[in-house]
Amino acid sequence: MADKLYHGACFYPELWDEKTIAEDIKKMKQTGINVVRIGEFAWSKMEPEEGSIDLRFFVNIIHRLYENGIDTVLCTPTPTPPIWFSHGHPERMHVDQAGRTMHHGSRQHACTNNAYFREKAAMITEALAKAAGRLPGVIAWQLDNEFKCHIAECMCASCKNQWHQWLQARYGTIEQLNEEWGTHIWSEYYHSFDQIPQPAATPFLHHSSLQTMYRLFESEKIAEFADEQASIIRRYSEAPITHNSTLFFSLDNERLFEGLDFASFDTYATQEKMESYLLNCDVWRGLKKNKPYWVVETSTSYAASLESYANPHPNGYLRSEAVAAYALGGEGFCYWLWRQQRTGSELPHSAVISAWGEPTVGYENVLQVEEARKKIEPIMIATKPVQADIAITYSDRARMFHLTEPHNGIHYKDLMTDLYKVVLQEGFHRDVLPEGGDLSGYKLLFTPLLPYVSDDYLEQAKSFVEDGGIWIAGPMTGGRTKDHTIHTDRALGRLEEWAGVKTLFTFPMDEKTTAGEAFGLEAPLGLWSAVFEPAGASPVGKVTKGVTPNKAFLTEHSVGKGKIVMLGAMPSGAAGKELIAEIFRHYTEEAGVEVKMDVTPGTIVAPRKTEDGHSVWIIVNMDGHGGTVTVPADGEDILEATTIGAGKLTIQPYEYKIIQFKKEGAFE
Repeated sequence: MADKLYHGACFYPELWDEKTIAEDIKKMKQTGINVVRIGEFAWSKMEPEEGSIDLRFFVNIIHRLYENGIDTVLCTPTPTPPIWFSHGHPERMHVDQAGRTMHHGSRQHACTNNAYFREKAAMITEALAKAAGRLPGVIAWQLDNEFKCHIAECMCASCKNQWHQWLQARYGTIEQLNEEWGTHIWSEYYHSFDQIPQPAATPFLHHSSLQTMYRLFESEKIAEFADEQASIIRRYSEAPITHNSTLFFSLDNERLFEGLDFASFDTYATQEKMESYLLNCDVWRGLKKNKPYWVVETSTSYAASLESYANPHPNGYLRSEAVAAYALGGEGFCYWLWRQQRTGSELPHSAVISAWGEPTVGYENVLQVEEARKKIEPIMIATKPVQADIAITYSDRARMFHLTEPHNGIHYKDLMTDLYKVVLQEGFHRDVLPEGGDLSGYKLLFTPLLPYVSDDYLEQAKSFVEDGGIWIAGPMTGGRTKDHTIHTDRALGRLEEWAGVKTLFTFPMDEKTTAGEAFGLEAPLGLWSAVFEPAGASPVGKVTKGVTPNKAFLTEHSVGKGKIVMLGAMPSGAAGKELIAEIFRHYTEEAGVEVKMDVTPGTIVAPRKTEDGHSVWIIVNMDGHGGTVTVPADGEDILEATTIGAGKLTIQPYEYKIIQFKKEGAFE
């Protein structure tokens, strides 16, 4: 890809006549759209009858776009197999947990593990790669579309056979599986791998190991499908490959993106959920570290389908979304979609222009984004995001454990967003890393809600602490084994021993009747919790109310040059957020965290750095209320070409500013 910022939209030329296509290309140029995504749902246009593949229409479209200065992200059309694939072949379809076989229509109705699907998907992918892989203007590839959107794990016969193979490869012998899972519970003992069921409908709840392992199996298989598609494309194209994913689907994004070249995501978060949007930016930046990510889909104004709709963005917010995405490490910011669809299941969804070709309610905001893109592009290209001092672990595998064991409705992403919001509002620059993320250069590591702490993760975190880092582990971290069972040697496994504590009890704290105190602050405590007896560690926070008074819920233990902090319960409510913030203030100061800004909530600062070491701050108001930022030293407002003095700087609603500091290497 080129040294530029991309501003794009999803384009479906197969749905429109020649006159409309010509009009669309002309209007894209006028609007400033410099990249489009095509092909993702077009299998029936590419192969209307089985074995009759004709890609000339799309090759022509790519040429025409390129001639008009518009690049293409080319998609494999595999989320929507045509009717010739589906009709009369229920064995090829996805089967949900209730045993319902999907029918043709919508998308993702096929099982991606079905052998015939894989064969046909490989054929259309290879044909597309041969025909268009080296065309000028094809700057990237997108595999499929939103893997596992609308569906979760498949229960078809193809998946069942592969599930048994996966289990045998993982455990070796059925005796080992029975031992690891403890299958004599409720007479679930198995004599062979082919006896092990899928977690389909059952009178009560399935075994925890069965549920979580099936989720891991399915996430591995969808990643294998992505690997297969990527391998085919690379025979014919050097353009980088991605997938438009999210944090909601039944995927292990860390595994999925191992075989891809850059990370991309879709988000339709409203302004009220701006923290969710920013968390996405940080997660996808961390998935492929030091590589730009893309926002492949967001709405110009609101998301909608036949059944529902969201509220429109306030005027000005879309530009803040885009500037924040670029500032935090994004290279592309794209909409779903260019022209409102006139048919289908998403008729009401916002677009850049309407089905009848007129500007939509979001159009002026799209023009604002384009104006901002052109202004900030030279600065974004000349700088790179600064690595944070704080790393937060976000894990799709942890989410799978919580889906199996949600207790009283635990929602992993929502809880992670709440914790992330505290860090964000405190003004800390932060990186969000997957479990396998490199911890080099960080000063504080936060690992909440990670039920299973792998040996690899523990060893890396241990080295991080021994080298001088501070690791805050918990709440709900370490209490489950790799097979989603409970440890039998100690409550939290190796983590507990190394943290210098003995876990006395694990149990659900009731935030209405339980409270704890630390650093002079008291707050309700809730969630599935652990209380500790120090065994080398020092108690920092104690339970003040509840069934375990005076027991420690927060401890610290020096190891090597650093320290491990165990957080056994979740502080809740307004007082809880303040306590979490105080915990961060205390330990970030102790760890020597420097990348921190004095900024009011609703406004963000994204620190970047030039090649010669000068610090650059991109300041964006996201909440529409404006705010202030304390500028730590004299600098230059690059966009206004004016000097900015140290002190409080007022930011207007949805305003963005770029400040370059005069002192080299400071104020990152």
